[in-house]
Amino acid sequence: MLSDALTAFGQVFSPLLRGVLVKSVLLALALVVVLAIGLNLLLEQMMVLPYPWLETTIAIMVGIGSVVGALYMVPAVSAVVAGLFLDDVAEAVEKASYPGEPVGTPQPVARSVLYSLRFFGIVLAVNLAALLLLLVPGVNVIAFFLANAYLLSREYFEMAAMRYASPEEARALRQANATTVFVAGMLMTPLLMVPILNLITPVFGTAFMVHLHKRLSPALMRAPAAARLR
Repeated sequence: MLSDALTAFGQVFSPLLRGVLVKSVLLALALVVVLAIGLNLLLEQMMVLPYPWLETTIAIMVGIGSVVGALYMVPAVSAVVAGLFLDDVAEAVEKASYPGEPVGTPQPVARSVLYSLRFFGIVLAVNLAALLLLLVPGVNVIAFFLANAYLLSREYFEMAAMRYASPEEARALRQANATTVFVAGMLMTPLLMVPILNLITPVFGTAFMVHLHKRLSPALMRAPAAARLR
C-alpha cells in the first residue's frame, strides 16, 4: 500500500498528470477563495456591533477565522475537483501503469455530477462540525483526521472502482476491504494538513485509489463494466 501511495505521489508531478494537476489546482484555489469570501460575508452579517473599534477588531478576527475555515473546506473542495477530473487521472494512470489491461469505463456525466455533489455535501458537513471543535485542543485535529481518512478513502476508492463495476459492486468491494481502504485514507489525510500541498489531493487521491483498486479487485472486476455486460 505504501508503494502504491509513493507511486501515485510521483505520478502527480510527472508529465503524465502535470496538465491535469495544473487545472485541478487552479480550480481548487478558485473554489477555496469563493468559500472563504462567502464565509467571511456570512460571519460579518451575523456580527453587527454598536462600537466601531470593537467591530473593526471583530472584523479582523473574522478575516483570520475565514482563512482558517477555508483550510477546513479543502477536503470538500477536493471532492468537487476529484469528480470533475477523475476519469482523466484514472485513465492516464491505468494506461501508464497497467498497459496490459483494459482501461475503465468513464462515468456518465450525470452520475459524476451527482456523486461529486453528494461527496461535497457530506465532506463539507463533517468538516464544518470539526471546525466547531476548533476551541477544543487536540479533539478537532483528531476528528478532522479520522473523519477525512474515512470519507476520502471511501469516496475516492468507490469512484475509482466504478470505472469497472456498478455502484453496488464498488461499495461491496470497499466494504470487503474496509480496513485496508481506511488505512489508505490515513495515508492521504496528512496531505490535507499541509497548506498549498493539500490542493493536489484530488489528483493524488485518485491516482492512489486507482492503484489500490487494481491491487484489491478480483480479475473479473478489472474488466470495464461495459465489457462484462456483453
